[in-house]
Amino acid sequence: MTSAFLVQQREAFLEHVDRWFQEIPVFSIDRELAHPERAAVFSADMVVGFCSQGSLASPRVASLVPTVVRLFQRAHSAGVRKFVLAQDTHHQDTPEFRSFPPHCIRGTEESQTIPELRALPFSGEFVIVEKNSLHPALGTTLDQWLEAHLQLQDLIVVGDCTDLCTYHLAMHLRLRANAFGLAEQRVIVPANAVDTYDMPIDVAKEVGAFPHPGDLFHRIFLYHMALNGIHVVSAVE
Repeated sequence: MTSAFLVQQREAFLEHVDRWFQEIPVFSIDRELAHPERAAVFSADMVVGFCSQGSLASPRVASLVPTVVRLFQRAHSAGVRKFVLAQDTHHQDTPEFRSFPPHCIRGTEESQTIPELRALPFSGEFVIVEKNSLHPALGTTLDQWLEAHLQLQDLIVVGDCTDLCTYHLAMHLRLRANAFGLAEQRVIVPANAVDTYDMPIDVAKEVGAFPHPGDLFHRIFLYHMALNGIHVVSAVE
């Protein structure tokens, strides 16, 4: 396979992904959420350590805060009463710190839910799932909670990062539903309520990290979620 062919294939595919991304529909709660009592909102890592403090805090993730808060409010006003927050709450010596700088260590402010969500009048309804890795269900209480709520039909996923914790959360929910034959379960990911960080090649070389093109990975991983049966939408209104 020649280099020229790979370049041509890459350009054609990225153009396809861009067109797909531009045409993603909006999800209307009023029209499409028939049973709010059978719906839940899941968030990945909407914590201080990714929004405002610490080595992994990102302005791109911080900019999600108003959108995520509005989505929580919109869902609650529509009758949704289940909110599950999967959040990094790391052990001091977690092996993940070989891949990423130390962050969101248990007992620190970084590991806490962002204050904007804590301030919501229904924050007492939140279920916090503490996790020590990118995956929301390995060594956590998530699957036990899901097992107790098999009636769920619509599972809305928000948070960060599109290609890391959000991806693993949405994919776990989708693949678990597939494995257990939960045909009615629909996993919904609004593109405007998830994002990932950006690290250009020159900056990555300077700090000795892997480059991480935020806009590209955001779209590619949304596309991959859609490829696996996740309902990717532009926004939830």
